[in-house]
Amino acid sequence: MTAYLKKVTADGTATVSFYDLGAKSGSSAAKSKVMRQFYKRGEFATSARGHTAEVAASTYKIFIAAYTFHMIHENAFTFDATSQASFEQMIVNSMNDFADDHLEAWGMTNVDAYLQKQGWYNPVFVANQDAETTALSLTSALRDLHDGTGPFQNKAERKWLLSLMGKQVYRTGIPAGVKEAKAGTTVTDKVGFIDDTNNDAGIVTLPNGEQYILVVMTHGHGQSGFSGFPRIAKIAEHVQKIVYGSKLTRDLN
Repeated sequence: MTAYLKKVTADGTATVSFYDLGAKSGSSAAKSKVMRQFYKRGEFATSARGHTAEVAASTYKIFIAAYTFHMIHENAFTFDATSQASFEQMIVNSMNDFADDHLEAWGMTNVDAYLQKQGWYNPVFVANQDAETTALSLTSALRDLHDGTGPFQNKAERKWLLSLMGKQVYRTGIPAGVKEAKAGTTVTDKVGFIDDTNNDAGIVTLPNGEQYILVVMTHGHGQSGFSGFPRIAKIAEHVQKIVYGSKLTRDLN
């Protein structure tokens, strides 16, 4: 895995982070003693250029969601019908209205200070610059989301956000790639795209219940619009086959 990720990031136009979460509670993988032994959480975690700051594009909206929930629990924000619909559009359709309006209202430095407290890359938001983050920071945020820790401790908020990410409409990156690797694999993710940047950050669940986080950030290669997402899909397909390939798991059992 490490050799593969070094290869696909060697030209400096991609960063990748992988973190294996172990098996979903109650799944067939969780009930398999052999799978539990060989697929312990974090056993294969690795990254390539994972600490390198890249243009976040709309993956930064994971951080906006985190700060929104923080503000709710500080009694400093309450959803109404309009803001709730705008938040949902931010995740599902990657619309900018909620993030733009609330970054202005809350202040970039305040949001950055909160993200820094979570141990995430900082600053994400700088005036008159594209938002930046790292693949490892997105991985850390998704770990908190999966685990219900940090900003995502409220079960209802966590369930809602995961549901929205599962319905986001841009699915030619990680979702397409992992389905090529194994039919029935599902993904809750947030994409980002701006200029030549195409990013995807998601939580992946295999049919047997194994779960992992994958973040792929790309630019260059003449990308525009969504043309880089097939590149992300190919990386995702290979990552899943390397770690969870059917021959490997069959041999273990």
